[in-house]
Amino acid sequence: MDEQLKKRYIRPSKSPQTSLVLFVSKKDGSKRMIMNYYGLNKQTIKNNYLLPLITDFIDNIRSKKVFMKIDLQWGFNNIRIKEGDE
Repeated sequence: MDEQLKKRYIRPSKSPQTSLVLFVSKKDGSKRMIMNYYGLNKQTIKNNYLLPLITDFIDNIRSKKVFMKIDLQWGFNNIRIKEGDE
């Protein structure tokens, strides 16, 4: 891990939303990365909203004139993160 830090492939996180990362030795001597999401799952707010019916959605957009397309694959990498929480 020290080598990866020196090469700047990885860096310490300052985010308050983190999960524990452990490196466990395999039988052949190499390491395997394990992530423990227990603490992160405790902080997550569960979504309690029901999914809307598709028929209601179609009825709602039927009278609309303007539609937008959001490219989530491109947009995900461009979401602003609070300074210091990178």
